[in-house]
Amino acid sequence: MAVRKIIRMGHPNLRNVAEPVPTEAIGSSELNRLIDDMVDTLHDYGGIGLAAPQIDEPYRLAIIEIPGGPGRYGEIDAFPLTVFINPIITVVDEATAGYWEGCLSVPGLRGYVERPQHIRIDYTDIDGNPGNLEFQGFWATVFQHEFDHLDGRLYIDRISDSSKLVFEEEFVRYGIGG
Repeated sequence: MAVRKIIRMGHPNLRNVAEPVPTEAIGSSELNRLIDDMVDTLHDYGGIGLAAPQIDEPYRLAIIEIPGGPGRYGEIDAFPLTVFINPIITVVDEATAGYWEGCLSVPGLRGYVERPQHIRIDYTDIDGNPGNLEFQGFWATVFQHEFDHLDGRLYIDRISDSSKLVFEEEFVRYGIGG
């Protein structure tokens, strides 16, 4: 297990579409080692989600773990550490809402992004079992943000008003979004 370097906006591999994780790789020591590295990296950098492309691994693999309680995202419920292999998002309802997003690959900035607020995720879990979950509101935004990395997209690509891209320091100093 190791903390890996997160590649940042401007690194060309961050814009590549990730490859599916082969079925035969699920449960392998190589994939489990990559997942362990992702967990260590997520915890070290203090994020809530990490996609394999963010550590320069070209696979459709992401992890999400959200500590509950009050914090920078307001009062939210916890979401346990979960591994998503080859996830597919289906929009259940096109109605959108916006949140101020940040990203470990775009450090120091926040941007206001509107996204569909009701989604379904079909994925394979760490044991190779199919899974599906539905999310609404903030949770829907978190998953869309993270899985965008698997398609070579960053949240800044989804900002419709460039005046709503700000430095985190000013975000806090001037109470933007709050």
